[in-house]
Amino acid sequence: MRIRYCFAVALLPVAAPAYAQSADTAPPPAVTVSGSAAILSDYRLRGISQTDEHMAVQAGLTVAHKSGVYVGAWASNLAGWGTFGGANMELDLIGGYKTKISPTGTLDVGLTWYMYPGGANKTDYAEPYVKLSGTTGPVSLTAGAAYAPKQQAIGKWYDNGASAAAGVYDHPGAKSDNLYVWGDGAAAIMGTPFTAKAHIGHSWGMDGLGPNATAPTPTGDYWDWSLGVDTSWHNLTLGVAWIDTNISDRDAAYLRPSFSKGQDGTGNIAGSTALVSLTAAF
Repeated sequence: MRIRYCFAVALLPVAAPAYAQSADTAPPPAVTVSGSAAILSDYRLRGISQTDEHMAVQAGLTVAHKSGVYVGAWASNLAGWGTFGGANMELDLIGGYKTKISPTGTLDVGLTWYMYPGGANKTDYAEPYVKLSGTTGPVSLTAGAAYAPKQQAIGKWYDNGASAAAGVYDHPGAKSDNLYVWGDGAAAIMGTPFTAKAHIGHSWGMDGLGPNATAPTPTGDYWDWSLGVDTSWHNLTLGVAWIDTNISDRDAAYLRPSFSKGQDGTGNIAGSTALVSLTAAF
């Protein structure tokens, strides 16, 4: 689960009335910069641990133009299954366009380029996305879809974990695609400083393992979901969430030892967990 927060910086008021009046009517800046840094008890990407169920440190930066065009970068440490051939970091490069389609609705289209510096060959891949967000009263809703077209990094090179452990490709050079659809909701809990949040997503992709014995859609077809609460103080946000998938130990057995904690054939890195996060916006 990736956590990003935007923020706005306001100038402190000054005593001169003429200056205050001009500041009130000044146009918004053409370019804004926002960012965040977070510590999490686990990095879950679509319900799957990318840090071998260990702590994650993440940071992101976004530069947005008033036209709606934006670019950004986001990074996290990795371990175990998430390393994509030995990389200990994921670096995402992001670009897109966001526009208002109604007083309370926003359309966001863009592309994420997943990079794994220091990993093996054929680790990076591209994934375009589209998101529609809106608010109604105290509730905010988001629906989105991300589709990664056929690429070698997410292709089915291994049929199962045994082939991957032996280092023998079943389908060298294979290309596969991947589709993820999701919905998010958030609502302020009246009379409290808390916001309740919910997420559900579904992944479709290849059912084997890629060239680095990993896959963005383990088992090829699964659900992930989460329920949680956030509370904020100044620029800090503390979050607690319960995250789970419908990938059972039996479903994942044929992908082991790759798809397991420590990649030793034991433990389910798609099982339910409580995730705690602390995020600072800057």
